[in-house]
Amino acid sequence: MNDSGLHLPDGTAGNDPYELDIGPRRPGWARTSLRVLALGPGERHGFATGDSEWIVLPLSGGCTIMVEGGIIELTGRQDVFEGVTDFAYLPRDAHAQIASGAGGHFALAGAKCERRLPARYGPAPEVPLEHRGSGTTARQVRGFAAADAFVCDRLIAVEVVTPGGNWSSYPPHKHDEHLPGRESELEEIYYFACRPSADGRPGFGYQQVSPSREGGARVLAEVRTGDAVLVPDGWHGPSIAAPGHDLYYLNVMAGPGPGREWRITFHPDHADGYR
Repeated sequence: MNDSGLHLPDGTAGNDPYELDIGPRRPGWARTSLRVLALGPGERHGFATGDSEWIVLPLSGGCTIMVEGGIIELTGRQDVFEGVTDFAYLPRDAHAQIASGAGGHFALAGAKCERRLPARYGPAPEVPLEHRGSGTTARQVRGFAAADAFVCDRLIAVEVVTPGGNWSSYPPHKHDEHLPGRESELEEIYYFACRPSADGRPGFGYQQVSPSREGGARVLAEVRTGDAVLVPDGWHGPSIAAPGHDLYYLNVMAGPGPGREWRITFHPDHADGYR
């Protein structure tokens, strides 16, 4: 994949009705998907899940999901900086309809999979919260679909909130080789949002990806709300939040390995890992 195609600024990778539409149809991309859907008050959207499992994650607002003859109600949240949200898991080979009475923005995180698991509700109080790092590398990880937190076939997804001025996705690490017991092979999508300042000025941050192999992925991009960065391979990190502007990102991962696990290798210059 061309390095220049790994940073997708807001508005450049949409496909009606989705503001963002990333999936295996994209050249060089194999397993993961991320769609961002905006619904106005009273609007609804139906879609087929196909050969992928999906999680519907409210970014703002709440919704009702009709799937498998049942209904899943999501309370949602005001925005991604408010806190954790409830979510819904949708199986492959199904048809779902999302409706929102008051409107909102919804992330659809997907991964190609083999097993067909049941549709189900993910309660917000059961989302694990991890405070990772310390000092200027402190951040909060919301592991709503982490490998050890919520059962999926292939999909791994978490949210991270980095306080303004801090670094996260740090130290740089990779997961692009299958090394049993040591490292998982996972492609990854980052989707960003930046908290505006108190007087309404928009925020921004930076994302880096550097090669772990000859000809590997390389990105150093200014990121803003609605941007995405693709990580097919390589050392990724840091994700840097501008002072005064908290940085949010949604990570979506999946891989071809025999199990669903998140194992990483830290960059040799930072082999001591998280502090």
